[in-house]
Amino acid sequence: AYNDPKFGDFQVAPAKPQITGPGLVFIEGGTFTMGATEETPFPEWDNQPRQVTVNSFYMDQTEVRNLDYLEYIHWLEKVYGTDYPGVVKKALPDTTVWRNKLAYNEPLVETYFRHPAYHDYPVVGVSWVQANAYASWRTDRVNEMLLIKAGYLSYNQHQKDSNSFSTEAYLAGRYKSPVVNEKGLFKKKGDTTSQRIGFGDGILLPRYRLPTEAEWEYAALGLVGNTISNRVVSRKIYPWAGTSLRNDKKDDIGRFMANFKIGSGDYMGIAGSTNDGASIPAPVMSYWPNDYGLYNMAGNVSEWVLDVYRPLSFQEESDFDPYRGSNKNGNNANAKDGDYQSTIQANWNNPSQSDLKNSTKLMYDYGVTTLINDKSRVIKGGSWADPPYYLSPGTRRFMNEDSSSATVGFRCAMTRVGSPISDKKYKK
Repeated sequence: AYNDPKFGDFQVAPAKPQITGPGLVFIEGGTFTMGATEETPFPEWDNQPRQVTVNSFYMDQTEVRNLDYLEYIHWLEKVYGTDYPGVVKKALPDTTVWRNKLAYNEPLVETYFRHPAYHDYPVVGVSWVQANAYASWRTDRVNEMLLIKAGYLSYNQHQKDSNSFSTEAYLAGRYKSPVVNEKGLFKKKGDTTSQRIGFGDGILLPRYRLPTEAEWEYAALGLVGNTISNRVVSRKIYPWAGTSLRNDKKDDIGRFMANFKIGSGDYMGIAGSTNDGASIPAPVMSYWPNDYGLYNMAGNVSEWVLDVYRPLSFQEESDFDPYRGSNKNGNNANAKDGDYQSTIQANWNNPSQSDLKNSTKLMYDYGVTTLINDKSRVIKGGSWADPPYYLSPGTRRFMNEDSSSATVGFRCAMTRVGSPISDKKYKK
């Protein structure tokens, strides 16, 4: 007898599908051809097509906005600003990414992040490290909200420094705030015994995070709109159908489908007919969403993903949820491509500790012949300053994880727990 204190008191939450977190869209997984969708004009061949399967997940409908990031900064200032101002400073975007010695971009340095006119524009100047920190903060705020709404937590407006809610601290019993027991999950009515919620109770959500490269590319292609009877009936080069960069619908015919650099010196078209309508990033819900309902999976800003960059990643990674980077088993950034076993060394049978520690350096001579190292992170999608080639989801580039740019933003993703099909199908 489950949930019976007189019969073992084994507490079991009712089976139910995962709720969709704020801002997210459900992405039903499946198999697809990951990699190049057209010929590359460059000598690199780092996106060789191969078939992989991506499990179902969630992804932000839009890029993270300036307004979203301002809320994050506001919270940090409120909680840490007095005693630990360095925490706030560490999170601030680098607005100097707009600065150009031979351009008059200084107004953007001063206004793009904070002026209300840019609230709905994608945040830029944020490094991979900062984007991950934002995702962790967002996880905590959403889980805090869910516990409050469910009646298991009272909102504490006076959180300060170490006594502030985080999912990890709450689960470990380190967060000191009144726990409301009026609606005990399994306790009988009137039982005021303190009860701490865990992931097994089905209330807390998995963490927000950056999407993997495979998840991002799969979501960008939106092949769900090109399938019939378990077949992909037409190939996609971009997040929309067809091979053109222009809309072919009657009411919008001829308008560009994304925000990109049209040609040398042409970022927005001609006055009176501005075409893509944006000289820099556009508001995050501009243009048309793809078949998953995601906006700007091509153009506007390029986006950080979780993966460490390697030119040969596609040849070595798993064909189920491929990913190169860190997990609970350790840092696998250089596995089979930068680890000692994949280098050609004279002392193969007797490697020194230095060789093992610096194996990536032995293969990738960072700063001399390459810019690749274990902190090189993949960025996906074209930006407002990129030519059309980068609008194809299969293209990939990289930057150091502590770097930032006026052309790079991000969006968050979340793991899907349980059934890989949609909630409507699940209930059916």
